[in-house]
Amino acid sequence: MFLGRVIGTLVASVVTPGMEGVPLLWVQPLDKHARPSGAAFVCADGTRMAGPGELVYWEASREAALTLSPSFVPVDHAVVGLVDDVQLDDTPAEAPARAPAHAGSPRRAPLAPAQVEPTSADRARGDAAATTPRRGRRQP
Repeated sequence: MFLGRVIGTLVASVVTPGMEGVPLLWVQPLDKHARPSGAAFVCADGTRMAGPGELVYWEASREAALTLSPSFVPVDHAVVGLVDDVQLDDTPAEAPARAPAHAGSPRRAPLAPAQVEPTSADRARGDAAATTPRRGRRQP
């Protein structure tokens, strides 16, 4: 998987079967320090949640086609996830600027290593397993 930043969206005038409703994003590939590395390209958004300015990870080639439903649609690149933070050698990179959920909301303290925060998708489907600590980690 590779790191990238969404720099725009695209609208297809003709859609191939199996790609109906899949957002297309213009993605700038980044190196591990979040600096541009290479030319921008089009990614199919398998998460259907990424938007301009988001830090994402993407996959290329056959693996990209496998991330979408149905599998093996004609894509070369696909977004497979959103990146919250990049950390190298215990030094966090600058987090992407995001608008708060609503104006005036307080910022939460960072999670302890043993805690797992559920994603919005986990909350929507009521997945209680996403809120439990990972196996092998001690409780603080």
